[in-house]
Amino acid sequence: MSDVTGALQIYGNAIKYMRESGLESEIDWQRTACPEVLTESAFLRETAWVILCSGFREAVVRQIFDYVSLCFCDWESAEAIVESSTACVLSAKSAFRNESKLNAVVNVARIVERLGFEQLKSDILHEPIRTLRQFPFIGPVTVWHLAKNFGFNLAKPDRHLIRIAQHFGFENPHAFCSAIAEVRGDPVKVVDLVIWRFLADHPREKAVALVAR
Repeated sequence: MSDVTGALQIYGNAIKYMRESGLESEIDWQRTACPEVLTESAFLRETAWVILCSGFREAVVRQIFDYVSLCFCDWESAEAIVESSTACVLSAKSAFRNESKLNAVVNVARIVERLGFEQLKSDILHEPIRTLRQFPFIGPVTVWHLAKNFGFNLAKPDRHLIRIAQHFGFENPHAFCSAIAEVRGDPVKVVDLVIWRFLADHPREKAVALVAR
């Protein structure tokens, strides 16, 4: 049986943690993210972020992402990145040495340039998961992360959320986040972010123990 009370308690603790840690801007960003107003620059930035974070600790990528952004023309356009692709990768390698991922970011820009951003955006709005899976390093789990970052109201099935959902007796992270969202009135995507940040910043055992506080 699903433990909604326990899920709500850990969500309350997670909200408190984010407020006390000065992380409310992350909540505001996720709450206002909307796929209908997605721009080419935001698409390139968020896709690069998810690619670089795949298999890496988010905190590590966060430390170097501003520099990588500058190396990739500050995500001005796909055309600008494609035209300067060699220089983009070479300069970014000084901070992020995974060249295959850096080349993947260039390939994302090539796909955007080939399709045209307006057509791509239309495809994303119509079939987000299927459309986003065409991009390198965007797999069956990371595609949900990317779609959520664009503002789609869903939960991503990453290891933190899968474990906590199972701990409280839910079938999957979306069911877990939806149960909290229904009571608290927050969007599923915000619940996902708040719980994920709390668990990412605490070992799982400590996070679960905090439920009792």
